[in-house]
Amino acid sequence: MSLNYEDIGKVVPGLDREFQRAENSASQIFKLDRRQFLKLTGIVSGGLMLAVAAPKTRASAGPLNPNGYVHIDENGITLYAKNPEIGQGVKTSLPMIVAEELDADWSKVNVVQSTIDQTKYGMQFAGGSMSIPMNWDSLRRAGATARAMLVGAAAKQWGVGPSTLTTKDSYVIDAMGGRKASYMELASAAAEMPVPDPASVKLKSKDQFNLLGKRITGVDNQDLVQGKPLFGIDQSIPGMKYAVYEKCPAIGGKPNSANLDEIKALPGIHDAFILEGTNNAMEVMPGVAIVANNTWAALQAKRNLKIEWDETEACTDSWSAAQASAKEISEKSGSSVVNAGDVDAAFENSAQQVSGLYTYHFVSHANLEPQNCTAWYHDGQLELRAPTQTPGQAVMSSAKVVGISPQMVTLHQTRCGGGFGRRLYNDFVCEAAAISKQAGVPVKLQWTREDDMAYDLYRAGGFHQMDGSIDSEGKITGWRDRFTTFTNGGGRPVSGGGMSAGVFPGGLLENLSVEQTALEWKTRCAAWRAPGSNVFGFVVMSFLDELAQAAGRDSLEVLLEVLGEPRQLGARGMHTGRAAGVVKLAAKKAGWGKDLGSNRGMGIAFYYSHAGHIAEVADVSVDSDKKVRVNKVTVAADVGPIVNLSGAENQLQGSVVDGLSTMLGLSVTFENGRVEQSNFHRYPILRMSHTPEIDVHFVESDYPPTGLGEPGFPPLAPAVCNAIFAATGHRVRTLPISEEGYSIA
Repeated sequence: MSLNYEDIGKVVPGLDREFQRAENSASQIFKLDRRQFLKLTGIVSGGLMLAVAAPKTRASAGPLNPNGYVHIDENGITLYAKNPEIGQGVKTSLPMIVAEELDADWSKVNVVQSTIDQTKYGMQFAGGSMSIPMNWDSLRRAGATARAMLVGAAAKQWGVGPSTLTTKDSYVIDAMGGRKASYMELASAAAEMPVPDPASVKLKSKDQFNLLGKRITGVDNQDLVQGKPLFGIDQSIPGMKYAVYEKCPAIGGKPNSANLDEIKALPGIHDAFILEGTNNAMEVMPGVAIVANNTWAALQAKRNLKIEWDETEACTDSWSAAQASAKEISEKSGSSVVNAGDVDAAFENSAQQVSGLYTYHFVSHANLEPQNCTAWYHDGQLELRAPTQTPGQAVMSSAKVVGISPQMVTLHQTRCGGGFGRRLYNDFVCEAAAISKQAGVPVKLQWTREDDMAYDLYRAGGFHQMDGSIDSEGKITGWRDRFTTFTNGGGRPVSGGGMSAGVFPGGLLENLSVEQTALEWKTRCAAWRAPGSNVFGFVVMSFLDELAQAAGRDSLEVLLEVLGEPRQLGARGMHTGRAAGVVKLAAKKAGWGKDLGSNRGMGIAFYYSHAGHIAEVADVSVDSDKKVRVNKVTVAADVGPIVNLSGAENQLQGSVVDGLSTMLGLSVTFENGRVEQSNFHRYPILRMSHTPEIDVHFVESDYPPTGLGEPGFPPLAPAVCNAIFAATGHRVRTLPISEEGYSIA
């Protein structure tokens, strides 16, 4: 994982610590002792409720509130999914973990999105591929403890020992006595049982799993195909108006004046006004708000806006200027990130040296669902319906913007139509809150695709001057990466734009140097699917292949040679044995080394990202017009036990498609601080007809599970580019590859 934790912590307080905790060691996540567990477990009379955080005293009798993971009463079993669903499948997979240890009949379980309440659940967010690893142990114990209490209640009623009873499909079974009782029948009695010591609750071994590892359809799938209003963009409340918000196309600009009277006179317009903003790009930038009776009227009015912008403090970022600067400094030394061995001596004593400048462009998150939020500020309270990856931070930021305490904010968690890191940041939520307060009515703020492209928080571009040396036996003896990135001030790289000592091949080569220089940049940059890894993987795996080809050796052989003997690279690093395992598996399943004929080749790449070990092999054809067809991508992954096989396969397939789409033609460029791409006609997302065959395989190791939303992305671009070289002899060093004349066949 390559994340700028400090930057993330500034935007989402506390999330940086959670990211680091998850990365440090998945095996250490949420190991609760008895005292901690008792703090995090609650019993409600009349039924059974296990929550992450519970009242200090037992609740009084009465109806149960959905504030925990497990709720059982005479009507059935309800399991709660705590984290935002952004397409990664956690609304299904997290309750599955509970259901496995509970021994519940999944076909009869009701799954509900939990309320947003971090005093009960801890941090609720979707990011860093951490929903599974952060919650694996605690959710298992929640299910197992509930099961133990149900068994205890049955044993007490039947006058037998708990060890004589078994559970299956939401029943406690007394095989010797020939009787059984449903969990619903036992719920009230189980609620009166003491909470067992979590250390005494026995968890299942992997071979005892009945539910985990199977293909389970998403709990929302039927509602999705029926078009049910699950997403933020679908929300509606009584009396709601529709809002749009126009900001300066260059970050830092503000409106001096606007034709507000003319806009207010248009049909269907409720109000129009200037917002001064909060002087914080992550909250509310200055702009002009329009509130209308319907979306059409709002959008038509927005097109008729005439705004005089004050661009005194606006940014003037230029991609062409950045390219020129990077070329000038590519041969100069920067700040040292890694300096191992003696790279200069390795180059002097080498039999061969290889050099190349690798470049990748800025890109947009391009969520299918543009940013939106429904907000209603009234009577000193704020009610929100928002598709956000960080609902807790949305509450804190919006409360600050409207000047109330977070306790006066209610946020309803909606499904997100894509996130990829963009919805970690809640500027759109803050804008909706501010507009509702000033307009005095509930509003649904709707961004357009053009807004999304113009006001995104982009994945930063970058430049890598790569130099390597090879000895007379074809072995890599030296490696140097002079990296040019961007900074929003103070010299620190933008989020996702900083290299660390752990970036491949850190810890693997004796002579290794990584240097870093940052260009000043005012446009906002932020986490983007597999931050850092999504571009570093392209550079280092492509250059490794370049060195192997220069040495006249097989790329698979060189990659395995660099990985070396099985070992763990530090507390947070990859395991080279697991890495070699997925590399070999991907190569075997793809038929590495077979003759593919002319104008066709295979490329292989591996990357360790977000604690996942992933290798991919691409089979690619290239015609004489440089049209590329990716025939097949073979993926091998080691992310520990698989929770939902359907969801896991979907995540890797999605990573391949997203990676391919991004590398083929996606690029955001800037001139005079303005984005030059306004919509998909200049930002060509991959079409379904170009999707390759994707063959996914898992090594189900006994390591703690890790997430899958991000680690499948980084190996795709280098695997395809290495295959292009195998097919044509041309080395691609630029993303998107359309910059080098390639297009999709």
